[in-house]
Amino acid sequence: MFGAASLGVVVIMGMALARALLGPSVFDRILAVNLFGTLTVVLIALLGFVIDRPEFLDISLVYALINFIGTIAVTKYCVFTDFNAPLEEQDWDDI
Repeated sequence: MFGAASLGVVVIMGMALARALLGPSVFDRILAVNLFGTLTVVLIALLGFVIDRPEFLDISLVYALINFIGTIAVTKYCVFTDFNAPLEEQDWDDI
């Protein structure tokens, strides 16, 4: 039962990785990386349940927090940065 769940999570992680590499826009790639991180949290929690190590749940929660903060930071950077202009010409007052 847990082997099938783990296999399903790994397959979906592969699809998210493919979307991160092939995504048409930067926001599709950010969303795919966020999905990959969320599925990593699920996989860590599932592994901790299978091998009867409850401290893995704490590790997965910390990883989820880091994933969330990283996604917000990268999204804010992408929204407020003009990728075509050099860094010296960008308007940093909007941030």
